Amino acid sequence: MTEKNHDDIAGLSYEEARRQLVDIVAALEQGTGTLEESIAAWERGEALARRCQQWLDGARVRLQSAQLGRPASEEEQ
Repeated sequence: MTEKNHDDIAGLSYEEARRQLVDIVAALEQGTGTLEESIAAWERGEALARRCQQWLDGARVRLQSAQLGRPASEEEQ
């Protein structure tokens, strides 16, 4: 993947990253693309899955901090 694609993914909301990931999975399940297209889609899907996990990890930290009654630091998010 190119650096541009990483920058693009880094700026996505959880909802947008998840939507794109669902679309990629559906396209891969159809199996209509070339091998090169499938590999590129899979690589983007992996990056999108990592982005979704980052969002979920950050949300978990924020919720845990809220339960403890203290704000989450930037490093924890």
